[in-house]
Amino acid sequence: MTWDTLINKAWIARANAYAPYSKFQVGAAIESESGNIYSGCNVENLSFGLTNCAERVAIGAAIAEGAKKIIRIAIVADTNTPVSPCGACRQVMAEFGIQEILLCNRTEQILFTLDELLPRSSAGILNR
Repeated sequence: MTWDTLINKAWIARANAYAPYSKFQVGAAIESESGNIYSGCNVENLSFGLTNCAERVAIGAAIAEGAKKIIRIAIVADTNTPVSPCGACRQVMAEFGIQEILLCNRTEQILFTLDELLPRSSAGILNR
C-alpha cells in the first residue's frame, strides 16, 4: 500500500473532526500488519484535557476492530509545517510499535521513525 492511500484516508477523516473550540482539525490513518486501514480525527471537549487526538482515535479504532500490530501512520492538518503529534500520542504509538510516522500538510511530507520522535520509548519507567 502506498503512503498516498493513507494520506487520502487521513484527509477524509480530518473533514469529520469535531473541533468547535480550537477550529484545528487533524486527521490520521494507520495501516495494520494485515493491510487494513483505520482512520481517526480529533474529537474536542470543552475540558481540553478530555480531547481525543486523531492519532489515538485511529489507533483505538484499529484495536477495537481486532488489529494486533500497527505498521505506520499518516497524520494531516492544514498547518504551515507538517503537523506533529503530541507527547501522549507519541507514547501511544510506542505502545503499539508504530515505526513509520508521516507528518503532512497540504504541500509537505516528513517521514520520521518512532525513535526520532520519542527516544527511548521502549524504556518504561518500571524498567530497572
